[in-house]
Amino acid sequence: MMEAREILFSFIIPVYNRPDEVADLVRSMEAQTDKGFEAVFVEDGSTIPSFEARSLPDGSLAVDGHPDLRLKYFRKENEGRSIARNYGIVRADGDYLVFIDSDVILPPDYVAKLRKALAANPADCFGGPDAAHESFSPVQKAINYSMTSFLTTGGIRGGKVSMEKFTPRTFNMGFSREVYDKVGGFREMFSEDIDMSTRIRLAGFRIALYPDVSVYHKRRVDWKKFWKQVHVFGMSRITLELLYPGSMKLVHWLPALFTVGATLLIIGSFFWTWLLIPLAVYILALFIGALISTRSFGIACRAIVASMIQLVGYGTGFLKAWFNKILLRRGRNEKEELEIRKGKNEGL
Repeated sequence: MMEAREILFSFIIPVYNRPDEVADLVRSMEAQTDKGFEAVFVEDGSTIPSFEARSLPDGSLAVDGHPDLRLKYFRKENEGRSIARNYGIVRADGDYLVFIDSDVILPPDYVAKLRKALAANPADCFGGPDAAHESFSPVQKAINYSMTSFLTTGGIRGGKVSMEKFTPRTFNMGFSREVYDKVGGFREMFSEDIDMSTRIRLAGFRIALYPDVSVYHKRRVDWKKFWKQVHVFGMSRITLELLYPGSMKLVHWLPALFTVGATLLIIGSFFWTWLLIPLAVYILALFIGALISTRSFGIACRAIVASMIQLVGYGTGFLKAWFNKILLRRGRNEKEELEIRKGKNEGL
């Protein structure tokens, strides 16, 4: 049985129809060397439950079969992942609230390293990087390389080399109860974690990157879903600029500039083939980087596909939203933007 001790960390995990992924996550939680945490799972309108459970008077669900894990399980109607996280926050007991995705696997020493990092470098809000587990598929490993490589602006996600001020993401992010009491919960929007991190920083709290506190992140399992994800990321960057004028930096333009530049080079190559050289050199650099990182020829080839999808998908989403919302001022809900800036739309 789990030893009796004060809970310090509460993991908050929103779930939507991912029982297999949750099973992998739970196994990694049970393997933690430091048991000072609880896991709060919130099914956000799932039609396929993650656990077999029985109802308790307080509205939670009792889950049997996990004696070494302090587990809280809730089911609610579908309202979005941010509202599901907020639902879990108010039902959590920890001093620190830790947010991970349902497709994450924790290394056995994750909690132990987090406790050590907080003691050595105290912070109000923190986050760490992600990596690919050896059990992941070649496509998942290729996408992971693309999303974390400095060559594709992946360095902004929490690697040791960063292209901008570190912004924790909800695949591996946490903050103190004090932060929640002052800033409130997540807003139901795309890139809600960047919005949350920005609000935390503007409120005067300290944010830290813990590079050794990493997770294994499965990400999308096919190219179509990955394209859709990064395309939305590109569009949401414009939304964030409208909410926080001046927050957009040159690095956020890079995928759009790559998309435009690569298109022009390809068109120009019909008239002068040598224009393809810069693009070919960049692709070769991606391949060599992925080959060194993954030590797999097949994954390195897939990493080129993943990188092109990431850059062009994000770039086209960014350009589409910039053209419509900033240049033409179409599709902008000024009243909603004003309410969000005033903090009235907290998604609670």
